Amino acid sequence: MNTDADQQLIDLAQRLCDEVIALTDRGNAMPVIAIDGRAGSGKSTLAKLLQNLLFKQGESAPRVIHLDDLYEGWQGLAAGLDYMQRNVLTPLSAGKIAHWQEYDWTLGKRIAWREFEGATPLILEGCGALNRNTASFAQFRVWIEADEALRKARWQQRDGDKFDQYWASWAAQELDFIAREKSPEIANYRLFFK
Repeated sequence: MNTDADQQLIDLAQRLCDEVIALTDRGNAMPVIAIDGRAGSGKSTLAKLLQNLLFKQGESAPRVIHLDDLYEGWQGLAAGLDYMQRNVLTPLSAGKIAHWQEYDWTLGKRIAWREFEGATPLILEGCGALNRNTASFAQFRVWIEADEALRKARWQQRDGDKFDQYWASWAAQELDFIAREKSPEIANYRLFFK
């Protein structure tokens, strides 16, 4: 990332942190932050910055759920989002404990069980984190958009050997999801990087 993008992410993380803490001070024990955008846009970076700030400035560490741990492989964006809805959001919205299994991309199956009781802030981070279901559940709805050349460069740096094989099919899933869910339009925080 360039310096301007870094600073924009830092500024947004601090703003979100302040607002999340204010909401918890008013009695909401589980503010929900949905951070969405296309591959390589900066979602994971923002989630990590926010998690660290909330841990330092808040009273407890927030829970971060990376949707990469829920997708069912390179063709599994939609299935992963359905899984999140059934196993995370539906139980939490009913005041129950969420239980889910993380997906191992190498083994091609779900493995480690996780759970979350909902007593701390929850950060949902990944492509598809912001949709019609999460929009009614999340107080903070973030959309990050980045120029395609920047996103491609970031993805190649992160997943270089898989870039040529999966970029086009993953991008098609993202575009289909965005067209259906209108994620940028339901965000209440937006960033754009060139």
